Parts: sequence; C-alpha cells; structure tokens
Amino acid sequence: MSVNKVILIGNVGRDPGIRYIESRPRAEFTLATTERSYTSRAGTTVPERTEWHNIVMWDRNAEAAEKYIRKGTKLYIEGKIRSRIWEDRNAIKRTVTEIYVDYFEILSR
Repeated sequence: MSVNKVILIGNVGRDPGIRYIESRPRAEFTLATTERSYTSRAGTTVPERTEWHNIVMWDRNAEAAEKYIRKGTKLYIEGKIRSRIWEDRNAIKRTVTEIYVDYFEILSR
C-alpha cells in the first residue's frame, strides 16, 4: 500500500493564472508555508524558514480559484505531489514539483 497525500496551510504568493487545456480550466499559483523560528535546548537559534509550493487546480477548483483566490489569501489545501520533467527552449531538461489540489478551503476573507 502507498499514499500520496499533502496537506498545506499557507498564503498565496501570486494571483492564480488560468489556462484552458482542451477546454478544461487549469489554475496555477504559488503557496508559501512558513516554519516559525525557535531556540533549541542547546541554545541554538533556528531561523524562520519559508517554503514555496507550486499549486495546480483543475476544473471546478480552477474556476473557484479564478473568482475567489488572490495574492495573500490564506488557504487550506489537500492534494497530491506530482513531479514532471520538461525541456526548455535550449533543450535543457528541467524538473518541477507541483501540488495537484483535490480539496481546498479559503481561511481568510
């Protein structure tokens, strides 16, 4: 058995970009999650760390993203991790990791 499930709570980094692929809407944007800074028992201070995630929504989720999600919106997201390889214009292979959203909830107004 295996599981591919991601749960994120974070802030949208940019307004969703909407494209239509074979008449299906696809929304793409970034989401920032931040780990708080802390001091370890040994007295070492670990600084705050922000991780940026590439988010992909399809169909109804993409349409809702277009209407209601903006830069700075706080979101709860459930989805799957997907990696893909592509070639850029210079024939260099690139890898991108994306979160494909199954469910989301807007946590801020």
